[in-house]
Amino acid sequence: MKTPAVLRDDSPEAAALLRAGWTVAARSFGARLDGDRVDRDRLRALASGRVADVTTRELGPHDVDDVLALDAQTLDGYPGSVATRHEPFDRSSATPGPTRRAWGALTSTGRLVGLTAVDLDGPTAETDVTVVHPDHRGRGLAAAVKAASVLALLDAGVLRFRTGGSADNPAIVAANATLGYVVDEGWLTLVAPTP
Repeated sequence: MKTPAVLRDDSPEAAALLRAGWTVAARSFGARLDGDRVDRDRLRALASGRVADVTTRELGPHDVDDVLALDAQTLDGYPGSVATRHEPFDRSSATPGPTRRAWGALTSTGRLVGLTAVDLDGPTAETDVTVVHPDHRGRGLAAAVKAASVLALLDAGVLRFRTGGSADNPAIVAANATLGYVVDEGWLTLVAPTP
């Protein structure tokens, strides 16, 4: 069995494989948000949340156990295929630091129910993962933690933001659009025809 191919949807290679009988197993996307186009008032409203019992804040090294617990509870919550697969966090990848920062949504009892982790490279921030506990989905928490991250990183001098994910995940597609992200890349996961 051939390994799936992950290719830009507008690439000649993808077109050639589709003509050769390969099929689309999953679609994914990349999106950008330019710092000078951010609607800060909108993001402040999103970050403050519509949910009375949840607050957002930046996470630190002392939150690593909570991050690991939420990650373990949500591993099945990533639609898509190889292009959007999430490798489980270990202590290192779950621990925020200078080049990897994270924001969380916490209930009034302090339980972490949503998070976004962002990797920094100079003036560019790339979202690694955004996830919400299944019991708290549909409440705007993904948008809230992403909005909080963008606002804080703008204040820290970040100029460009990147994110992506499965095009089959309407919740994250909608959250990104709400924040002002513009899809600028489409990707196909293609599988070979069966003999």
